[in-house]
Amino acid sequence: MRESDIEATLVARIKALGGECRKVKWIGRNGAPDQLVMLPGVTVWAEIKAPGQKPRPNQVREHERMEALGQTVLVIDSLELIDKHFPLN
Repeated sequence: MRESDIEATLVARIKALGGECRKVKWIGRNGAPDQLVMLPGVTVWAEIKAPGQKPRPNQVREHERMEALGQTVLVIDSLELIDKHFPLN
């Protein structure tokens, strides 16, 4: 499975839950998360990876900076993690 397949599944799941996803392009911020996930009352950032891939060191640093400011950053590399964090029921 490719990273793009996981990302497409995440976007479809969030829409099914009544939310929205926004692909984020960061100018001058290497390592920032790929998607902004918005659900009623919940906003999280998602870093999408191919199965088994881990965030690069610059991504880990950026995620830590964001988390220090109270942001939630999820690293999602499988359909199971989509089910865990965003269940349909």
